[in-house]
Amino acid sequence: MSSSAKRQRTEDAPITRSEIWYQDGSVVLQAQDTQFRVHFGVLAAQSAFFRDMQGLPQPPDQPTVEGCPVVEIQDDVSDVKHLLTAVYDPIFMVERAVPLPRIASLIRLGRKYDFKKLLDLAVERLTFENPTTLAEYNALKPNRLDDSYTTTRIVPYQGILFDMLTLARENNILTALPCAYYRALAIPRRAALFDGIPRGDGTVATLAQADQRRCVLSYDELNRAQFRKGYPFEWVAAWDFEEECKFPDRCTHARTRDWMKTAVLRNPELLMLQNPKHSLFAGFCTQCRKRSVELTQEGQKKAWDELPSFFSLPPWSELKNDL
Repeated sequence: MSSSAKRQRTEDAPITRSEIWYQDGSVVLQAQDTQFRVHFGVLAAQSAFFRDMQGLPQPPDQPTVEGCPVVEIQDDVSDVKHLLTAVYDPIFMVERAVPLPRIASLIRLGRKYDFKKLLDLAVERLTFENPTTLAEYNALKPNRLDDSYTTTRIVPYQGILFDMLTLARENNILTALPCAYYRALAIPRRAALFDGIPRGDGTVATLAQADQRRCVLSYDELNRAQFRKGYPFEWVAAWDFEEECKFPDRCTHARTRDWMKTAVLRNPELLMLQNPKHSLFAGFCTQCRKRSVELTQEGQKKAWDELPSFFSLPPWSELKNDL
């Protein structure tokens, strides 16, 4: 039997019986000091790991509870509870928005014990919020001028962007990483990359040191690149709208005031994938606004295509989830 399914030790601390306790269950899973009585056949039907285990002979000294063999697993109790609830409750993962801890449990244990269907459902939630195409990314943008993002298929909370990034990286969900890194470093307060973001429960969402470093290095490069040739805001420095512009003085002033000073010099912001509804476009005449938005959107295609490279990741075509 593998190290992830050891026999119960007699010296264990007092045991707590979980509310997941089926009287007709055929196996007792023990995580830390909590036991769950479930059906081996139900587990085996969804997990190759338990299917293989079911065929192994039981050792003569196998501990039992009420006649059921006890299998000790080295996992967090809440993770096991989420997994088993999903195994037995078909609506556990079909709500419009699912809490991230539930998704994280299914990803961790789905990978470990090969619950493929549950793993796929959980990964789909995470990758929906962190897509691989610009069209999908734009579809998630709010119609607000501040361009802030709120998750829709995962229950939102303060700090969720950091937690999604950590979950994706720790579990090799590589396709989610470019967007997750971008979302994390595009938050308004850069100090949060190091200080963390307080969650509603009093804990703090933080990034690993390696992720902090990657975000800082990538931020500087992205911030410079967004004004280079072919990128979204090349037109800010290479202003050539005079022939189309109806109010050149006003538009030049707006460009100087809102972009060259505010966005670029006084308070640099990462605007590369910014919503064109942003207020920084509002000071232009109709023609200049239309042209600047068009050029911005064209540049965003290039920026998105190259997004993985800014985080030292392989191209989109080579990014695969290692589950």
